[in-house]
Formats: sequence, structure tokens, C-alpha cells
Amino acid sequence: MSEKVKKIPNRRGDALPIDGYGLAVDGKIKSHHMTSEAATKAGMEIKRNYPVVQVMVFDAVAGTRTPVELPKAAAQA
Repeated sequence: MSEKVKKIPNRRGDALPIDGYGLAVDGKIKSHHMTSEAATKAGMEIKRNYPVVQVMVFDAVAGTRTPVELPKAAAQA
């Protein structure tokens, strides 16, 4: 393995990030993003493909969770 490539250690699914924004799907952190917009965009894509799952953006600094919901028109289609 190259010295430039650092292997990211496996993390528990319920381990909360300490910086940036985490994308949680059904209570498990699935990805880490540097901006709220990037996390919300990824969450909307998941929600479009799987509308029944619970998707939330976790703000590590503020310690808040924001649900990702489809717009009403898209949810009915």
C-alpha cells in the first residue's frame, strides 16, 4: 500500500462523527460529508430510491439531526 493512501479504520455504524456532517440511514451513519448541502444531496438521492427508510443529516458541531424528506409532489408520484 502506498504511503499516500491512508486506510480508514472501520467504524461502528452508530459512532457519530466529530466534525462535518454525517448521513444516517435508519439510525446508522453511512457517510461523512464536509458540508450540509453535500450530506442533504446524498440523503435526497437515497430517499428518492428508498422512500421508506429514515434518512437524517447529523451536524457534528451542533449535535443536531435534521430529517431528510422528499418534497410533497415527489412523495406522491
